[in-house]
Formats: sequence, structure tokens, C-alpha cells
Amino acid sequence: MDPIAPCIHNLPALPETVHWGYFDPALPPVLTVRSGDIVRVEAITHHAGDAPDLMMDEAIDAIFAGVDDRGPGPHLLTGPIAVDGARPGDVLEVRILSAEPRLPYGSNLAAHWGHLYRDLGKERVTIYRFDPQARLARALFAYDWTASPLYDAPGTVVAPDPESRQPALAGVQVPLRPHFGTMGVAPATPGRTSSIPPGDHGGNIDNWRIGAGGRMHYPVAVPGAMLSIGDPHVSQGDGEVSGTALESSLTGLIQLVIRRDLPYTVPVLEDATHLLVHGFGDDLDEAMLAASRRTLKVLGDRYDLSRDDAYSLLSVACDFTVTQVVDGRQGVHASVAKAMFPRFA
Repeated sequence: MDPIAPCIHNLPALPETVHWGYFDPALPPVLTVRSGDIVRVEAITHHAGDAPDLMMDEAIDAIFAGVDDRGPGPHLLTGPIAVDGARPGDVLEVRILSAEPRLPYGSNLAAHWGHLYRDLGKERVTIYRFDPQARLARALFAYDWTASPLYDAPGTVVAPDPESRQPALAGVQVPLRPHFGTMGVAPATPGRTSSIPPGDHGGNIDNWRIGAGGRMHYPVAVPGAMLSIGDPHVSQGDGEVSGTALESSLTGLIQLVIRRDLPYTVPVLEDATHLLVHGFGDDLDEAMLAASRRTLKVLGDRYDLSRDDAYSLLSVACDFTVTQVVDGRQGVHASVAKAMFPRFA
């Protein structure tokens, strides 16, 4: 008998299909799918109000106007999506088939939580325009944030002011690499979990590699897994040092698969060539230690290495990279080349 073909679902971002700033196991699903199904999902940036004349359309404006329940975090999340049959102890594999900008504009905020705010002493917004065919972005203008002491309110909308808009980054081209900064399953902890810090449920990992061609794995903590997606970016560097990426709404095509053959208990990204294992901590020392220990376990569980052998491999062949330093909990990820294990290919 032929296997059942996957269904393709459409999940638009609407006031009734988004939640603002949190994960919560009590949230009811806005969509239920089977393992293997594909979802076309809209993810809206909470920075659309940085240039509402460019980054907001009618549907985005309706979300900003219609969703009053916001916080404790700032991120707009679409979902949750329940996967029928997913249960605690499973791993939810999210295959990112595509991620495309909704509108050809994005915003980067140099924020007060940015790594060098004490050095620069101000907050500044830079707006970019995209060339989707060339897969490039160029700065359109920038302005200093002066409307209030700090840029804090989720869903801030800044009235366009041509007088404050200044030229920026003349002649510079930024490559586009669209990805989802915040994506994850519901944690088992009751109540709202802020969307700001990343954790074992995923959340605000801010790894720019969580884009098309990537397969993100999340340990399931509650029945249905309850996946939420948001904080879309079109580009970001490792570190995300100003406090934000190049923030812009995306439409993604994702496939959701229940995996019971993977030993992951932490968020793990896989692409064609590497596994990327994520660790988090209150500082980079803690994040590095967590990433090292987690990668040691993944090497043992997936590739049957002893702890001694895995420890040697960590040092001679695995790359550790700062994912981000601005999300409350700092992140480090380890990259493991799959080509080192030909018998597991």
C-alpha cells in the first residue's frame, strides 16, 4: 500500500492565529497536522513598526491593532501548531523547505540590550531595502531612536518622519539569508515562558542557519509538541551584537515530522553537511560549557563514540561559534561535520 501523501496546510498570520511574546503549554492549537504534513506559514516581525510605511501591509496592521495581550517578550509568534500523535520523549523535526520575504524591507535596531550600547550611548534604527533576485540588501536610511528613553514596547510603531531619516551604509551590500530567529515547541513549565531567552524548547536561538535546507529538532515536552514560529530575519551575523538582526516578515514552507529514532534531548540543527548543537548560559563561559557537554552526548548517542573519543574529537574537529550575546541567555553552538562518520551516511 502506498504511504499517505502529506497534506499541505495554509497558516496565515491573523490576530486569532498569533500570540505575542511567550510560549505556553495551555495555548490551544490554531492548526493540527499529521506527521509529514507541510505548512505554509506566515511569520510577522515585531519590528514592522520601525518603518510602517514600508514594512506593514493591511494584514500586519490588523495584527498590531488587534492583539493587545502582549508580553513578557517582544516576539510575534504564529501558532501553536499541534502535530497529531506527538508525545513527550519524541523529537519534532521541522524541515524548512523555503523562507521568503513578505515585503522587500527590513529593520535593524541598535538597542540598549546590544553588546556595545555602553560604547555608543544611543539607539538607532537602520532600514534596508532588498533585491530578492540578487539576494542582497542595501541600507535605505537610518534614524536615531529619540521618542522615549529606551526602545522597549513590543510592537512599537514609529510615525514616519522624513526629516529624521539619514543616509546610511552607502555602497554596502548585505547578502540575504532568511531564517527564523524564534521557533520552538511548548515547554512543560506551566504558564508563560518569555520568548526572549532560548532554552531546551528552542525559542529565541537566533542561529542564522535555521533557514531553507535546515532541519531543526526539538525535544517534545507536551502532547502535540505545539510549535510556534516567529521573529523572522533576512540576515544576521553570528553574535547579533547590536541587539537585533535584519528583521523582516517571512513566509515559510515547513514540513513537520515526528522522530522516535533520534536521541536528542536539546535543540539540534542539521543541514546537508553538519550537525549544530546549541548550548545556553548566563554568560559565554556557561554557554560554551553547555554546548561542549551537549555535543559530547550527541556524539556518543548518534555516532557510538565513547566519552574519551568524543572529547578528543571536540577539540580536533568541531567548531564552536558564538550564536548570540543579546538574548538574556547567551548562546554557543558546536558544528560537527557529518563527513567524519561515513559509516553513518
